[in-house]
Amino acid sequence: MTAEKDSTELTENQGQILVHLARATIAARLGLSDAGSSSIPDNQLADPAFQEQRGTFVTLKIRNQLRGCMGCLTPSETILEGIRRNAINAAFNDPRFPPLTGPELEQAEIEVSILTNPQDLEYSDGKDLLTKLRPSLDGAIISKGMARATFLPQVWEQLPRTEDFLSHLCRKAGLPPDEWEKGELGVSIYQVQYFHENS
Repeated sequence: MTAEKDSTELTENQGQILVHLARATIAARLGLSDAGSSSIPDNQLADPAFQEQRGTFVTLKIRNQLRGCMGCLTPSETILEGIRRNAINAAFNDPRFPPLTGPELEQAEIEVSILTNPQDLEYSDGKDLLTKLRPSLDGAIISKGMARATFLPQVWEQLPRTEDFLSHLCRKAGLPPDEWEKGELGVSIYQVQYFHENS
C-alpha cells in the first residue's frame, strides 16, 4: 500500500473517509436511506489533501469476485471528484457488468486506489521489460496504436509471474498475449495507495 515519494501519502484514516464516500455515493444513487456524502462530516471532506489532483480508481468485489472497477489514470480532477465519479462508474457503468443493485451493495467490498502520476518506462526488448517491472509495486499501462489497457498493482496478487501479468494485460488491450515480447509496446508505470473498508 505504498506510493512513490513524488505524491502526498494519505493516512489510513483519510483512506477510510474516501472508502466511506464511495459507498455513500453509490447508496445515494440507489436512493437508499441514510445515504450520501451528507453522512460524512464536512470537516472531513474539507481535508486539503483531498483537493490534490490525482488519478483514482474504485473497485467493487462481492465474495472476492470483481463486480466493477473504473477509474482515471491521469490527474485531471481532485481526489474527491474522482472517487465520487468512479464510484458511480464502477457500480453502474462498467460495461462488463449489469448495474449494481441495493442488495448487492450490502454484500460488496469497496476499495479505492490513489495513483501516482504515470511515468514512461524505457526498455529495449521483452526480456528487459521483465527485469524492469516490479511485481506488487508497479501498475502498468500498455499501448500500441489504438489499443490500450492497464492493470493496477493489486492484479499481481492474481498474476504474480511477470510473464503472466503482461500476457493478460496484452489480452485485455485486445492484443496477442505475446505482444509484450516484441519490445514494441508503449509502457508506463505508476504506484498506488489503496484502502479497503474496515470490517
